Amino acid sequence: MPAVVRGGRRQSAPVSRGAPARGGGKGQGGRGAAGRGRGGAPSGGVPGKFAALGKMDLSPRGVGVCMVAGLGVLALVLATGARAERIGASINGGLSSMTTGMGLSLKRVHITGASPEATPAIRSAMDLYAGQPITSLDLDALQAQVMAVSWVKEARVVRLLPDTLIVEVKEHDRLAVWQSGGRARVIDSQGLVIEGADPGRYPKLPLVVGKGADAAAAAVLPLLAQRPALMGRIDALVRVDERRWDLRLKDGSLIQLPAVDQESALIRLDALDQRERLLDLGFARIDLRATDTIAVRPAG
Repeated sequence: MPAVVRGGRRQSAPVSRGAPARGGGKGQGGRGAAGRGRGGAPSGGVPGKFAALGKMDLSPRGVGVCMVAGLGVLALVLATGARAERIGASINGGLSSMTTGMGLSLKRVHITGASPEATPAIRSAMDLYAGQPITSLDLDALQAQVMAVSWVKEARVVRLLPDTLIVEVKEHDRLAVWQSGGRARVIDSQGLVIEGADPGRYPKLPLVVGKGADAAAAAVLPLLAQRPALMGRIDALVRVDERRWDLRLKDGSLIQLPAVDQESALIRLDALDQRERLLDLGFARIDLRATDTIAVRPAG
C-alpha cells in the first residue's frame, strides 16, 4: 500500500519483511520524486536547523539557569560601569593634582572695562577661587556667567598661563534715569533697565518721567545734547500721553514739544533764543506744538 500524507505527517503501510519498498528502485524516478518535498527534502521530515530547536531544554530548570546567567551578566556590566566611573574620576583628580603641582593653578583674575559698581557682581557670578586648576576652567561657561550680569553687554574670558584669568567687559551705556510708578531706575540707550544700578550714583544723567519715557528717551536726548545751553537748564523730561515731551526747566518754566518733528521745533527755538535771548530773560511757557507759530508766555 502506498504512503499516505495527512496533516504533514507521513503514515506508511506495513512492508512485508524482505520485500523492497515500492518506489525505492533506481529506475523509479517519478515515484521517488513524488515522495520528496521542494529542494529534495522529504516532505514529512523536519529540516536540521529547526530540528535542533526541538532538542533545547525548555524545562523549568533550564529556564531558571538562563535567568540566573542573565542576571550575572547584568551585574557584571553594572559593576564594570561603576568601576569605570571611579577610574575616570581618579584620572581627573590625578590630572588636576598634576597641573596644580606644575604651578598651573589660578592666582589672579583681572577684570577690565567694568565699573566699580559692576565689578563685585561680575566676580560673584564667576564663582572662582584661588588655587583651582586653571587648565580645567570652562571659558565658555565663565563667559556665559559674566554675560548674565545685567551690567554687561559684551564679555570675553582669556586664560593666561600659568596662573591668570583675564575678563574683558563692555558694559551697557547709562542713558538716563527713568522715573515711573514711584520708582527710579537707570536705563541704557535701548530703554532697558540696568538691574542693580543705583540711580543715586548718577546725578548727572537726565531724568525722564512717565509711562513710555524709557522707550522714547533715546530719540530726543541726542537732540538736546546738541544744545548744551538748553540741556543744562532742564530738570526733567516728562512724557505726555505717550506721544510727546514737556521739558521742565530748573526755574519752573515749561517748553512744550510737538509729537512729531521735534528737531524742527528745537531749531525754531534756537533761532528765537539767538534773536531774543529768551532763555536768559526767562519765561513761563513756550509752546512749540504748532508748526507755523511759537507761543510764549512771559514769566511773572
